[in-house]
Amino acid sequence: MAIVTQTPLNPGDSPLVREALSSVVSRETSATQSGETSGGREGAWPRPVKCRVIAVANQKGGVGKTTTSVNIAAALSMNGQRVLVVDLDPQGNASTALATEHRGDVPDVYQVLVDDLPMADIIKQVPDMPGLYCAPATIDLAGAEIELVSLVAREARLRRALNAYSGLDFDYIIIDCPPSLGLLTVNALVAAEEVMIPIQCEYYALEGLGQLLRNVDLIKAHLNPTLSLSTIVLTMYDGRTRLASQVADEVRAHFGDTVLNTVIPRSVRLSEAPSYGQSVMTYDPGSSGAMAYMDAAREIAYRAAV
Repeated sequence: MAIVTQTPLNPGDSPLVREALSSVVSRETSATQSGETSGGREGAWPRPVKCRVIAVANQKGGVGKTTTSVNIAAALSMNGQRVLVVDLDPQGNASTALATEHRGDVPDVYQVLVDDLPMADIIKQVPDMPGLYCAPATIDLAGAEIELVSLVAREARLRRALNAYSGLDFDYIIIDCPPSLGLLTVNALVAAEEVMIPIQCEYYALEGLGQLLRNVDLIKAHLNPTLSLSTIVLTMYDGRTRLASQVADEVRAHFGDTVLNTVIPRSVRLSEAPSYGQSVMTYDPGSSGAMAYMDAAREIAYRAAV
């Protein structure tokens, strides 16, 4: 019998994380006993040689940007990675899902971008999730698009703030972008080295994607030559419909290996988890959504090691 050690339990893990990891370990052990494998890998997840800064972007709303950002980050942190989620969406949904206060006078990303507040002053550790941190967004961020226009080096203010931060040695920084192609998203793309695009498996999946890719090319040409489209995640997959399979096939045909093998299914648990201030990884680790995001995060981690 093979021993699966992909999701090790560490003495320092919180009870919430240990319970979630135990569920995943049990699932993976069962799969191994029945002759299945989880990506053909065994052992602890590899840590990247240097911090990977990933912008999760798509100007189309409702495609799963925040859900993907939060759950990929949670899955990585549960497997020994140190992860920072930067909430760049004025709605603050990522902050909500990570139980990070983002109302009232809480210092947030807006003050970092506009008032030059040090990043160290806003980063908070996520409760019961060792290794996972959040830079929250408040509704003030909605005004940043206008206020950034008159500032010097307006496109690079987030990159400057992240470069100046000398606190924790993160393995991943995941930036949750707003559903637009404005200055906030531009700041994320200038600060990042990789772009992750969630695409929902529905009829309008590729609508507007061309403009996002053109913006990525423009930023790469003029502001951030290291930027690359590294990952596409297929979300909201409904295996009962032929349409979902057709969209998935079309995306894979066009983008090839950039698309993760794992697809994220539609799941009620994914929608419920934020209302409890949790990612689905701890809210219901045995759900189809949690299993899928764990597998997607594993793919992302191992791609860095190739």
